[in-house]
Amino acid sequence: MNDGKKGHGAATLLAGPTASGKTALAIELAAQSGAAVINADSMQVYDVLDHLTARPKPSELGLAPHYLFGHVSPADAYSTGRWLRDVEKLLTGPLADRPVIIVGGTGLYFRALEGGLSIMPSVPQALRERLRERCEDEGAAALHAELAVCDPAAAKAISPNDAQRVLRALEIFEASGVPLTEHQSRQGDPLVDAERTRRLVLMPNREWLRERIALRFDAMMAGHAVDEVKQLLSMKLDPAVPAMKAIGVSQITAMLDGQIDKDEAIRQSVNATRQYAKRQTTWFRNQLGPKWERLDT
Repeated sequence: MNDGKKGHGAATLLAGPTASGKTALAIELAAQSGAAVINADSMQVYDVLDHLTARPKPSELGLAPHYLFGHVSPADAYSTGRWLRDVEKLLTGPLADRPVIIVGGTGLYFRALEGGLSIMPSVPQALRERLRERCEDEGAAALHAELAVCDPAAAKAISPNDAQRVLRALEIFEASGVPLTEHQSRQGDPLVDAERTRRLVLMPNREWLRERIALRFDAMMAGHAVDEVKQLLSMKLDPAVPAMKAIGVSQITAMLDGQIDKDEAIRQSVNATRQYAKRQTTWFRNQLGPKWERLDT
């Protein structure tokens, strides 16, 4: 199907901020072309958080083949590199001869897909846990001093107090023997054909989007969002894993703990979602080039 050209030749990339209508448009396009839908949202990959991350409903999932939705345990720290490897397996395997629509709101996923982002090596969970335990025992500054020896450039760019980034740089070096900065200097190979890929980004009216976000979160709370957070909390996860940082988790947790009431949990969650949508819109506006077709909704 690739006709000897680089990358999957029948791909549509569909980006946009949260609540902008990406799911509905992806299903509409899939119905027209017989395409499969691949998730490009870093939170919709996690199991348990069906409602809270606004994953497609079961009725929507049945309208077209869907991949990489809810396939990762919330206990895992899923990375851009893992997502790209999962997409590559699909595009060179079961979906090699089928059009695909890759849809989501995670800008770095799209950048990696088009070869504009270096892909980090996978890090064994045992190594990640060992370094995290050391950080708790010795402090981030001690690990930063170690980083200064193996990757001076990374250490210079990272504050000694930024434990998360210090740990990430160290785990990459220990896993691969190559400094993080060297990995970052490399560009990846595109998985989609640069000339034959259709690129769409939804850029909705700001007030329309603000209202949709509020209505959607009300619906989440009326549905199973609270039950999902209860299930997540029952798993006793590390607070640092990405799934625990999904918008709504901390707010509903505070509600369950009696720190705030339901109305305040909704207000805080809606505001956080609106701020996130604003950051996404700014990123798409500034980072996506002229090949991307802007669509109003």
